[in-house]
Amino acid sequence: MAWDFKTDRPIYTQVLEQIRFHIISGIYPAGSKIPSVRDLATEASVNPNTMQKALSELERSGLIYSQRTSGRYVTENTDMIKQVREDMAKEQIKEFFKLMEKLGYDPDETVRLLEQIVKEMK
Repeated sequence: MAWDFKTDRPIYTQVLEQIRFHIISGIYPAGSKIPSVRDLATEASVNPNTMQKALSELERSGLIYSQRTSGRYVTENTDMIKQVREDMAKEQIKEFFKLMEKLGYDPDETVRLLEQIVKEMK
């Protein structure tokens, strides 16, 4: 899988977001083992300490957990995964509305445009 980093935010934050995205999108399904720190760091072309920091944060949030001798796993709590998915979607929508505001659209105009596009896509 491709790791795409932007220069506008810290790599650690982006690594965290991308692993979270891999979980909610099913690349790492509930209960599945995730690759080792070293493997993920190599794949993402980041320092293993950066990857370790991101994974530790995901553990603190409960999205992944460690089993001492066998590695890290995605939580089996599908409700938590669904909530994280919804939270990420809401954040993306808020960012979209901020961008539309910069383009001169108020929220009602933005919603009308969205409705129009949805109708066109059917």
